[in-house]
Amino acid sequence: EAAGFEAFAVGGCVRDCILGRTPQDWDITTSALPSQIKEIFARTIDTGIQHGTVTVMIGKTGYEITTYRIDGEYKDCRHPENVEFSSDLKDDLKRRDFTINTLARCTNDTDKFIDFFDGQSDIEKKLLRILHKNSFIDDPSRIIRGLKFSVRFGFKLDDLTRNLQEEYLNNINYDVSYHRLKKELVETFSLNRQKAFDLFLEQGI
Repeated sequence: EAAGFEAFAVGGCVRDCILGRTPQDWDITTSALPSQIKEIFARTIDTGIQHGTVTVMIGKTGYEITTYRIDGEYKDCRHPENVEFSSDLKDDLKRRDFTINTLARCTNDTDKFIDFFDGQSDIEKKLLRILHKNSFIDDPSRIIRGLKFSVRFGFKLDDLTRNLQEEYLNNINYDVSYHRLKKELVETFSLNRQKAFDLFLEQGI
């Protein structure tokens, strides 16, 4: 911000703050381009520069900073084929998985949130809602991630999300790598094995 750019904490760390949880890490989104981020900070790592992500090291802590972007087509069901950088925060937020992860937190006023998609309301209602109908097509592992959030936070899927989950469930068998699926399953069942098992049975998985 001192260099003239916008910057917001974004995603899961903001969600966790609202829920009264301690974030495991902090993700930051900015109007600055990767090359500009690298000029501003002394120590940076090109962790995903082709997708606009640079990790900034401050002491021993790394902070992922990503330029506002619009994602192209997801042919591998995980990464977009191309990204287009944007100057509009809303473009960046609307590419995310669930509304509860679309909140941005102002750095100069930590009680102020940017909320274009009623994410704060969904958190209060304990509701999981995807942003668009292609969300599970773009990345079928989001189906398992939604169940992980259900187990972790006690949230329920809204009707549209549940219906689309059932419609695209079979895509997991074809479009999600073993390692990615294993990661989501291990994280989900590590939270509460019985609750996860019951939920998977209920959802027909």
